Amino acid sequence: MPLYSIDRFNKKSFLAVWEIAETEEQLIDSSSVPEDELKDILLSSSPRRRLERLAVRALINVSFDKRQYLGYEENNRPFLKNFPGDISISHAGSFACIYVHENMNTGVDIELLSRNFHAVEARILSPYEIGYLEEGEKQQQLCLVWCAKEAIYKVMNHRGIDFMRHIEIKRFMPRTKGKLSGTFTNFDSGVKTELKLHYKFIEEYALVWVAR
Repeated sequence: MPLYSIDRFNKKSFLAVWEIAETEEQLIDSSSVPEDELKDILLSSSPRRRLERLAVRALINVSFDKRQYLGYEENNRPFLKNFPGDISISHAGSFACIYVHENMNTGVDIELLSRNFHAVEARILSPYEIGYLEEGEKQQQLCLVWCAKEAIYKVMNHRGIDFMRHIEIKRFMPRTKGKLSGTFTNFDSGVKTELKLHYKFIEEYALVWVAR
């Protein structure tokens, strides 16, 4: 069972990571997917997408004592049908992860460090963020900024968010693990929300999570 890690921060929250090394059949056998969820998963025409969703279900299965049922809201935001808290989900390459909190909204994102960010750099970064990129650290910085903005997008749960105009990540230098500071600006009211995020690198991936 490739449960890569599970960090229980307190009695109310945890971050769990699964390394996807099994076949689809092996994941089905080990993840105890409820029948209705399994039918929905198997409708996907993408083998990779099926593996990712089955790995998420395996994570849920090993992380909770009681059986949980995973559902999705109209905006595709996940929720657990018999758990009062919040769950955020992400997957990239050979990893899937979930971040769960009993009484706060959550956001998590994982991304491959070697991803080519050239196509999205000008679209998601503000002039301020572009200005603090360091040549020797640029790829790690870009990956962390991308993950941080994705995590904030998920935790804030607003429609129509523009990553460049509405989310800003403060200047930082990447370490093996650490914290990031971000700001979300509500595009209707103009109210700014300050957010503290956590990150770490695992293998060749960046992982960022936030709760509020």
